[in-house]
Amino acid sequence: MKKIAFGCDHVGFILKEEILAHLQARGVEVIDKGAWSVDRTDYPRYASAVAQAVIDGEVDGGVLICGTGVGISITANKFPGIRAVVCSEPYSARLSRQHNDTNILAFGSRVVGLELAKMIVDSWLDATFEGGRHQTRVDAIAAIEHRDQ
Repeated sequence: MKKIAFGCDHVGFILKEEILAHLQARGVEVIDKGAWSVDRTDYPRYASAVAQAVIDGEVDGGVLICGTGVGISITANKFPGIRAVVCSEPYSARLSRQHNDTNILAFGSRVVGLELAKMIVDSWLDATFEGGRHQTRVDAIAAIEHRDQ
């Protein structure tokens, strides 16, 4: 992924700033969708902005941070076509891309430290979807997502 959207709430702001610098050093173009300070705010706003940027094709994927990564990923997953994953270690991040074609990565600033967060992001960004038998599963997820439409 060469261009990603990034979002967080106030709890994830400090870690976001560090990860943004790390991504830019890797040559990844980042669109910052907020938050822009440690002032209290609600994560659905930023999860929605990142998810919409992915759906619209503005970016190749997204990264989200809140306290645990759970709430912000749940919000992102409400958008059709979004496959957001919460990861607290690099192995799951890599496999989520290889097997599930995830397009948003989430983690918690209260769960992972800076160096681990960098490893998680790098593993996710460096992985590619393998297709094959995994495509069938991704298609099944999409069918469930659109069952009422």
